[in-house]
Amino acid sequence: MASNQVLAKSISMASLQRNNKTIYVSLLIILSFFLFLDYVPGMQAYSAWVTPPVALFLGLAFALSCGQAHPKFNKKTSKYLLQYSVVGLGFGMNLQASLASGKEGMEFTIISVVGTLLIGWLIGRKFLKVDRDTSYLISSGTAICGGSAIAAVGPVLKAKDSEMSVALGTIFILNAIALFIFPAIGHALNMSQQEFGTWAAIAIHDTSSVVGAGAAYGEEALKIATTIKLTRALWIIPLAFVTSFIFKSKGQKISIPWFIFFFVLAMVFNTYVLDTTETGALIGAGINSFARKTLTITLFFIGASLSRDVLKAVGIKPLIQGVLLWVVISISTLVYIYWF
Repeated sequence: MASNQVLAKSISMASLQRNNKTIYVSLLIILSFFLFLDYVPGMQAYSAWVTPPVALFLGLAFALSCGQAHPKFNKKTSKYLLQYSVVGLGFGMNLQASLASGKEGMEFTIISVVGTLLIGWLIGRKFLKVDRDTSYLISSGTAICGGSAIAAVGPVLKAKDSEMSVALGTIFILNAIALFIFPAIGHALNMSQQEFGTWAAIAIHDTSSVVGAGAAYGEEALKIATTIKLTRALWIIPLAFVTSFIFKSKGQKISIPWFIFFFVLAMVFNTYVLDTTETGALIGAGINSFARKTLTITLFFIGASLSRDVLKAVGIKPLIQGVLLWVVISISTLVYIYWF
């Protein structure tokens, strides 16, 4: 009986792998179709399920069950679409609002970003022996703004799709958990709106989850959390340049991340041109919305690049690094809020 089940499973896996190209194209079409239903009046509810974690999960599920399909197309498309998406995200950022958190908030941001990167290096490289690029990506995502930071730093680091996938998967898992447990912890600790907003902005990775947790806690918490998070997001720029210097191989020219320049230009243009008029603000929001959708599709490409062999080689250590780093940052931020 057991041998029959094993045989049936083997036949099923073989069938999936034989038809992997058809399945790949079908998944990509379905994902894109529902994602862009958001632009059709009255159909937005049907696209709500297509989130970045879902896209990444679908890509991972496909790769692990069907194997890789169109690897050259997958790699090239994910590389360039990722960079275009990061530039598009700049149209959703307002420079003035990002700097409005004031001197104290900026100092706290600098300390927390640098501190997170150092602690991440200590936990990942020295304690857990996670490979260099994956450890750095997880630390960057935790320090700044989750998936957006990983998306910006990955190409500069010349990280492999498998390393990107593992880092993004780790960050998205913790993001989803934070969105649900942070408001509950805040109420249990009787945190004020300002305290919770600060804590959420520092300890939760992605801006979307920060906004969600802040909104769940209260209007004031939402404003504070969003402002501080936007300030942290600006660190994508210096981090990308510092990364290009730190990880430059001997004899290799420094790879200038030109797409970061366009990210900066997009942010400046959005702040001083588009945001000055109602029509311009709508255009900026539209570009940013489209960029978030292309980033979601990119995550499917990245997930589909993973393989069973790579997953076995990586192991559970990156997830442990992400959890330990998250716990350290969450507790240290609480200590700062209550005692400093």
